[in-house]
Amino acid sequence: MREKKLYREYRLKSYLNMNHYIIINGKQGQTHPHTWEFVITIVVSGDDFVEFRTFENLIENYLEKYQNQILNTIEPFDAINPTIENVTDHFNDELQALLRDSGGELVSLEGSEAPTRSYIVSHRNEEEFIEHIGRIQSQQISGIVNYVVDQIVAGKEESW
Repeated sequence: MREKKLYREYRLKSYLNMNHYIIINGKQGQTHPHTWEFVITIVVSGDDFVEFRTFENLIENYLEKYQNQILNTIEPFDAINPTIENVTDHFNDELQALLRDSGGELVSLEGSEAPTRSYIVSHRNEEEFIEHIGRIQSQQISGIVNYVVDQIVAGKEESW
C-alpha cells in the first residue's frame, strides 16, 4: 500500500497591468498592454494557521513595482525579452525565495498574458521540493508524537 502524502495548498491570484514589446530577429515590435494574471500555489511550512493576507501582502508588495509599467524598462527585462516565459521564470525565482522566508513553499506559478494562454512553472517533481515537503511532514509528525508523549508523561492521557 502506498503511503499518502498530505499537505495543504493555498492558491492566490494576482493581476498586473503591464506593457511590453518583444524583439524578434533584431526588430522591436510595438509596445502593447496586457492584463497579466499570475496564479501562485503555495504550501505552508508547519501546521500553524497562516492568514491568506500574509502571503497576499508579500506577493502584492513584490509585484507592485511592475504595475502599470513598461516591462522593457525594468531589470532584468531591459536585457532580456519580456515574454510570458521569461517573466514567469523570473517571478518564480524571486517569489520562491520570498515565500520561503515567510514560511511558505512555492509549488507552482502560472503566468498568463491572455485568457487562452498560460505558462506554468511547477516544482512538484523537483527533488529539492520533495525533500523540503518531506522535512515539513516529519516535523509535523514529530510535533504530534511529542505532544502525545508529553500528555502521557503528565498523566493526562485521557484528555486526548
